[in-house]
Amino acid sequence: MPTLQPAGIDADGYILTVTEAPIQPEFQPLLADICATLSQPALGLHGIYLYGSIARGQAEAGVSDLDLSLILIEPADAPALEQLESARLALEQRHPSVTKIDFDIGHCAQVLASENRNSWGFWLKHHCRCVWGEDLSQHFEAFRPSRAIAVAVNGDFEQVLTAYHVRIEQASTEHTRHRLQREASRALIRATHTLRADNAQMWPHTLEEYVGLFVQHYPNMRVQIAYFLFEARNPSAEGEAFATRLRAFLSWMVSALIERNQSDA
Repeated sequence: MPTLQPAGIDADGYILTVTEAPIQPEFQPLLADICATLSQPALGLHGIYLYGSIARGQAEAGVSDLDLSLILIEPADAPALEQLESARLALEQRHPSVTKIDFDIGHCAQVLASENRNSWGFWLKHHCRCVWGEDLSQHFEAFRPSRAIAVAVNGDFEQVLTAYHVRIEQASTEHTRHRLQREASRALIRATHTLRADNAQMWPHTLEEYVGLFVQHYPNMRVQIAYFLFEARNPSAEGEAFATRLRAFLSWMVSALIERNQSDA
């Protein structure tokens, strides 16, 4: 019988990249406005990169977020960050086809630094598509699956999820809280990738694939992770109940990662 290809990698064992399929028509005006607005010389951008569901051609108008990695020519100072935030808010107001616009901000030297190869290098090469400027992903060869990449990309999960916990508790409306629960659930699911086996061949791309890989190694956490998969798709839990589960899972993950690192040492 033919050998099945592990999910998320190509026939040569490299992690799949984001498709170069055309941008969905309903999001083309938004992307045109993004490029026109953010390419102004005063903002100091080197490149604009699209990632997430719109980059993959799988977005839903009025439901999906717009996710961008912005690479600046030089490190951003406070005034530059304020300008970018003002531009982001204005773009959100002009384009109700997306629920939110997110910026991840870096700069050229940071992206090209050897110590950031598994984080920024991998991210641009495999998760992003350049929509304006010089494509820095061309500086990197394709990556093969490794736990080092998973840790480099998601290793800050404790700070990220703790921040979500605070924001969820402080949310002023149910709509805002549900949006934050959705985002936190997705971040938590992707963070479980830091616990992947060193010899795992597959590379998850969907939330379901992350959950499947996680449950293979931690079947006793099946119910807990299923809760967050549901919230990632249909956020509806009461805030206090969600916060309690988030704290508990985060505490477990921190302990599991410490145990994993000690066993690898």
